[in-house]
Amino acid sequence: LGYELSRSNMANWTIQLGERIEKLLGLLRLSILSGPLIQIDETTLQVLKEKDRAPTSKSYMWVMRGGAPENPGIYFHYSPSRGSRVAQDLLMNYEGVVQTDGYAGYDYLDNSPEIQHAGCWAHARRKFTDVLKAKGKYDKKKAKSGHAEQAVDFIGQLYGIERQADKEELPPELRATLRMEKAMPVLDTFHSWLTETGLKTPPKGLLGKAIGYTLKRWDQMILYVNSGFVTPDNNRAENAIRPFVVGRKNWLFNDTPAGAKASAGLYSLIETARANNLNPFEYLKLLFEKLPFV
Repeated sequence: LGYELSRSNMANWTIQLGERIEKLLGLLRLSILSGPLIQIDETTLQVLKEKDRAPTSKSYMWVMRGGAPENPGIYFHYSPSRGSRVAQDLLMNYEGVVQTDGYAGYDYLDNSPEIQHAGCWAHARRKFTDVLKAKGKYDKKKAKSGHAEQAVDFIGQLYGIERQADKEELPPELRATLRMEKAMPVLDTFHSWLTETGLKTPPKGLLGKAIGYTLKRWDQMILYVNSGFVTPDNNRAENAIRPFVVGRKNWLFNDTPAGAKASAGLYSLIETARANNLNPFEYLKLLFEKLPFV
């Protein structure tokens, strides 16, 4: 805009804004908790001046994506911890489907009666492609006959069914019907293959770990089949947190917890605006001009 502003002024203004949008962020979180599906993820963050912690300690930025499918909300949350307690607090009083990667901090969801815990096929697939990359022979364009290649092919069939549903623009109930008709037979065959192959595979090798990962979470992995609004993977949450990860490569760290919290708040508003096809600058401008908190 042509104004000369010091870094300290901009940082202080950001922190003040972060404090004044707390009520709005509370409403955003409630909106996310009202939806049928929440996808959640977390990434590392360095905060230099956290109480009783070294400047090099790892902190975390968590993200939740959910709410009405046609008007999704994205909520960022800063915490010094990656512990399960953070996820429990974020999802408190939620009833519905929660989709995650395989991080053990989410395992408590399997024992929550109000929550259905969905897994992520993208993470399972990554375990098998890691086997191929370690062998130096991963090539999307070439069909292979090894065990890891066969696993990737099974998962590819599942995503092929999703592409068909997308092409036909199927609503959730018809998407679930298509999955039951076409994806479930693939999953049944894949499960038998995993079980049989796992018996002949060293469990501590890359392939054994990939098979173990998938079988351990099988009930989570197949939950998406009869819930047409659930995707096969947690990619939307990963995509939501990606702008933060890209930004972190430039600014590297937050100075204080207040700055990290303000950053979480503003990322929440900006990424929610983008998810709803709104211009982030115009959206923020409207908020700061019209809402009674400024």
